[in-house]
Amino acid sequence: MAKSNFENLQVFRLAEQLSDQIWAIVRGWDAFERDTVGKQMVRSADSIGANIAEGSGRGSFQDNRRFVKIARGSLQETRYWLRRAFARGLLAEAQVQKLKPLIDELASKLNAYLRSIGETSKLRPETPDE
Repeated sequence: MAKSNFENLQVFRLAEQLSDQIWAIVRGWDAFERDTVGKQMVRSADSIGANIAEGSGRGSFQDNRRFVKIARGSLQETRYWLRRAFARGLLAEAQVQKLKPLIDELASKLNAYLRSIGETSKLRPETPDE
């Protein structure tokens, strides 16, 4: 299967790394933890990359920007679930320290990607929610 343009984006690859690392952690939890916090955390982490992919395929700068903003929201949701998991004793400090640099880099790259889309889209009027 040939790679799509979004698959070449560093921000997308970082989103996949985060998602895969969270998946590996949650798989080791007991059923109750997986079914509550775990499912929410995996879904929000998976949503980051899914929204980058969907936005890149929408065909307009405005749609791409909107989906990158949704991806940023999903990253924030993932941070929330990671905080809850740590507070409830489901994550060790070492796991948090391993995920934190990846989350920080991903946040930075999402913002940079959004700015890069914005520069190109200045040729078109922005929608009020931008």
